[in-house]
Amino acid sequence: MSSLLPTLHPVFVSQLPADTELSNTCRSVEHAAYSYVTPTPTKLSKIICCNTELAYTLGFSDAALQSTEFSELISGNNLPSTMQPYAMNYGGHQFGQWAGQLGDGRAINLGQYSLLNNGAERKEYVTLQLKGAGQTPYSRRADGMAVLRSSVREYLCSEAMYHLGIPTTRALSLTLTGEEVVRDKLYDGSAAYEPCAIVARVSPSFLRFGSIQLPSTRGDLTLLKQTVAFSINNDYPELLPSSGEIDKSVYLQWFQEISQRTAHLIVEWMRVGFVHGVLNTDNMSLIGETIDFGPYGWIDNFDLNWTPNTSDAAEKRYRFGQQGYIGQWNLFQLGNAIYPLINEAEPLQKLLNDYNHIYQQKWLAMMQAKLGLEAKPKNSKQNETDLLLCKALEKVMSLVNTDMTLFYRHLATFSQHTDITDRTVLLTHFAACFYQLEEITPEYLEQLAEWLSQYQTRLSTQQVNDEQRKEAMNKANPCYILRNFQVQEAIELAEQGDYSRVLTLAELLKAPYQEQKQYQEFAVKRPDWATNKFGCSALSCSS
Repeated sequence: MSSLLPTLHPVFVSQLPADTELSNTCRSVEHAAYSYVTPTPTKLSKIICCNTELAYTLGFSDAALQSTEFSELISGNNLPSTMQPYAMNYGGHQFGQWAGQLGDGRAINLGQYSLLNNGAERKEYVTLQLKGAGQTPYSRRADGMAVLRSSVREYLCSEAMYHLGIPTTRALSLTLTGEEVVRDKLYDGSAAYEPCAIVARVSPSFLRFGSIQLPSTRGDLTLLKQTVAFSINNDYPELLPSSGEIDKSVYLQWFQEISQRTAHLIVEWMRVGFVHGVLNTDNMSLIGETIDFGPYGWIDNFDLNWTPNTSDAAEKRYRFGQQGYIGQWNLFQLGNAIYPLINEAEPLQKLLNDYNHIYQQKWLAMMQAKLGLEAKPKNSKQNETDLLLCKALEKVMSLVNTDMTLFYRHLATFSQHTDITDRTVLLTHFAACFYQLEEITPEYLEQLAEWLSQYQTRLSTQQVNDEQRKEAMNKANPCYILRNFQVQEAIELAEQGDYSRVLTLAELLKAPYQEQKQYQEFAVKRPDWATNKFGCSALSCSS
């Protein structure tokens, strides 16, 4: 490999046990955290998007990014013989049912880049992974490829999340491979050929809840201890005692930290109206990052019962308003998995109960920020009043089809001194937020006015003027989100060979909280034509 490229280190494979079977055949893999596997060679490596900002932090120079070696690296072609690519072995609960072994069915990890921790001696590592790089021992009956539409969604969503300030895996590049595969994206028998692509993505850790669950359910205590120890040593080193020995108390601190990060992550999703769509335990990160962008979606009209996943349309297990609860359910499964390391149910149960309190506290603080309300001490009675105010707002927003993103941005410009007895003023100010103006009846305006009256009363208790409140609210409420219909438009153009909209979305989403004159066309609610269109209102797991 050219010296232009930074060195990849085999950190993961050097610290955890490998699958002893080297053939790339689908099978049950026992007593191993991963299997060695080589990416499938591609016909070409056409880079559609390259995240130069991220690349620089990994040590890539401009010359390296322009090199053939880089394009070959991120497409998995012509890798050096010294590299040890691997696919990870894990299990998971899918839609509430234990699915057994799952693993990286189309993702292949190339190794770890070292990052200096602000000049400190201890190095931090991030993993470079290729998603859509071909079959692995965990592909089951699939081909290990990823189609262009899902790859565009992965690239754009991970970067949108990052710039929104939400923990997430990052996307380094989006590369067209020249391959085509057959997919039935609607699961209705109308399969067709689709172009393939690879997303090179980066994270400090791709370990999931399911990475712990699989060895635990198999009774493989050795691998269970090794995997948890790897996570603690590499991702939570601050938890290690001076002796370096990991005991019961360290396991519990580790679980507590994961619980807190999970609560923070899901509250942040709720803040911007993001619905993951597939919160299976194999899609839950051990470091609290957003991972695996499948049939996700951002809320257009506020609806706590909305899910973007067609596979979840009946049960709505992973709907918007239930994500916090699902986080706790998944943590319960993780707690069960590490029980053999602790052999006490009570401390684990306490931490699971604490999750609910932590989540509620974080949720209220998030909502206070969205409304421009000054945060109060945890035991303040004002918090009880604010909680009622926030819940009342959710009810008002649910009465009619109200665009969540636009509503909060308009609320930021609504003066606390506005005469709300003039219903015409209310309708004029918030009209752009409503999907059907015929729903805006005098009765609805009365309920909106009642809530705004309570809101104005609350604002009068703090020494913040309208301009200061607007500035604060706009830091919590994005102007731009990755709206489903907009990314679908970008996908349809990309499938015709026009990647301009993908690049435009990637650029505007770098500053999602700032109004950008050149991108005002993207700060709009969903058009009527997109209400029931596949890719705009609902998606499948097909990729």
